[in-house]
Amino acid sequence: MTPHSSGRGPGRAGGTRQKTPPPPLDQAALDALALTYVARFATSSGRLSDYLRRKLRERGWAEETPPDVAAIVASMAERRYLDDAAFAAAKGDGLRRRGYGARRIESALDHDGIAAPLRAAARGSETERRHAVLAFARRKRFWPYSSAPCLDPAMRRKQMAAYLRAGHGLDHVRRVMDAPSLEELEEWADEHAEDAVE
Repeated sequence: MTPHSSGRGPGRAGGTRQKTPPPPLDQAALDALALTYVARFATSSGRLSDYLRRKLRERGWAEETPPDVAAIVASMAERRYLDDAAFAAAKGDGLRRRGYGARRIESALDHDGIAAPLRAAARGSETERRHAVLAFARRKRFWPYSSAPCLDPAMRRKQMAAYLRAGHGLDHVRRVMDAPSLEELEEWADEHAEDAVE
């Protein structure tokens, strides 16, 4: 019995063409990568720096002078292609709308390489943090967005742990879990709203 021919030509191991690895980066290529990245993504200085360093690890560097990633990132910021303050504010707002608390926001922004003063500013006002904990309760259908308060001790511990993992402060969590009604909590959430406007 004659074996069937595979039909594979020379130079194609296992039927797949061998890919030519991309050439090492030079200054022009690294600048182009940075520009493409900031054009595609809302990003921060830290994230752009991490991206460029990863590309350098993957592809290597073709020039004798070491690459200056910090200078490229600074150039992007000077040209206003990235803005850490605007990035931090937008990400903080987005996370609060999804029900995340100040600690979770700070952790996420730290991961993005945002400086401490900008992380602190993005934590939000007291009113915003109170609305965030209500948003989390609504998303999870915890009290006051459930039919009745949770009285089972084990379930209360589980819910409290979920709030804390989401970055909310213990005082806010207890206030929400022990509130008599949604109306009372909405008033509590807006207590400082007028002060913030003034």
